[in-house]
Amino acid sequence: MPEFLHGSEVIEIDDGVRAIKSTKMSVIGIALESDDAAKATSATLSVGSAVLDDDLKFTSVDAGKDSNAISITMQYASEPNAEASVSVSGSAITITLATDEETNPITKVTDIPALIDNEADAKRLVMCTTTSSEENANTPDVFNKRFLSGGMDEPFPELKPVLVTGRISQAKGLGVTSEAYKSMKSIMDQTGALVVVVRAKKITAPESHGSNIISAIEKFSEAKAETEYKPRILIAPRFSHIDGVAKALESQAARLRGFAYVDCGLTDTYIDAMKRAKSFGGRVEIQWPHLKVYDTELNSEVPRPTSEFAAGLRARIDAEKGVHWSKSNQEIYNVIGTWVPVEWELSDKNSIANVLNENRVSTVIREGGYRFWGNRSCSIDPKWTFECVRRVADMINDSIESAHLWAVDRPGTTQYLQDVISGVKSYMAQLRYEGVIPGGDAWLDKELNTPLTMSQGIVYFDFDFGVYYPMEHLIFRSRLNMGYLEEVISNV
Repeated sequence: MPEFLHGSEVIEIDDGVRAIKSTKMSVIGIALESDDAAKATSATLSVGSAVLDDDLKFTSVDAGKDSNAISITMQYASEPNAEASVSVSGSAITITLATDEETNPITKVTDIPALIDNEADAKRLVMCTTTSSEENANTPDVFNKRFLSGGMDEPFPELKPVLVTGRISQAKGLGVTSEAYKSMKSIMDQTGALVVVVRAKKITAPESHGSNIISAIEKFSEAKAETEYKPRILIAPRFSHIDGVAKALESQAARLRGFAYVDCGLTDTYIDAMKRAKSFGGRVEIQWPHLKVYDTELNSEVPRPTSEFAAGLRARIDAEKGVHWSKSNQEIYNVIGTWVPVEWELSDKNSIANVLNENRVSTVIREGGYRFWGNRSCSIDPKWTFECVRRVADMINDSIESAHLWAVDRPGTTQYLQDVISGVKSYMAQLRYEGVIPGGDAWLDKELNTPLTMSQGIVYFDFDFGVYYPMEHLIFRSRLNMGYLEEVISNV
């Protein structure tokens, strides 16, 4: 019974259907290494002028954006015959100039570096230099609390996920001549993708074992916490031909509900590629051979791993057409050939391209440009063999799961159960309207949801959905019909 009130009040009812938003499936995760990656930069503060012999430069000892919080104050002592001193409060440094008997400042700019070095707390924060000579040095001008500036963190720190938001210029911190930057360019040539970059620690002869790249791949699972985005398209170009690296990609793909694109070795034959496909499951796509691009820096044609182009292509198809579209038979941009010729004819079952596809290996063909050719993962389960089917299921499952945080720990009333089911039904209807699926439904299984299970805080919601399969095999049935000649005769 409500409490007594002579008036009116509003009671907010929080029941109702919640909309479900589809998970973003086009985020790429790439593990790479670079010798040329930019380092963190120190903050600086320059005052005075070398022309006037009163210049000083303060440089932070520790690099990074936190060094921009350091401030310098230069002041006169208020009493006569005062000694020069340096005091530190947090990251604020105050330099007090010495005075003569008439309180005129007598400290020269050449004295300041020694003052900083003699104060331990200040020395831990900054270094101080001047170009003025002792004979010509002047007294510095006083100023109040100027901050150092220009300090920047390392753009791609080792083993930390960093988000690149669709611009190749954001990858310059990898070093524009590095293989890592070229991999990013291959992706961005296809589309302005969201890419989670994890830079591996450089070690000796990494391609012989790939342990550093494996460590970087394992950081994909931390990307959501670091960048707000979870990578779903996983690659490690230049390293995924190593079995351990490829298996690490497969493991992370399973954990993240993602898909791994795995290369073969540069010198591997198509037979080697088909054999390799037998070692992986339904979240891995094997690709052969490498692609050929023109490297303007080297002024020559060079091979590039197919996986980096495939990842960019997959992100482009997701954005333009949807996750339910296959990336097969779609043009790859900025490619001038395959490193090894790939024989293909549209109706030739014994062409290399068709034999590769039959054995669950994707390739690239030349027909109206260079086109990705292949739909299938390494799965031997016919239900999950198509890459786009697996990804649609991942999107739906992940979207429904992540959208129901609001529903956890609420009282299990009839209204509550109806709200959850109605929300999933609405989501299926929306996907059907968008052409992503042919249909879907949600319901409550009363045999599973008993008073006993509900008393333990457990409730089961069931849903199903259909998918559109890529029509990779078109069969036209041809007949020779002599009857059409009757019209010829009848017209005579």
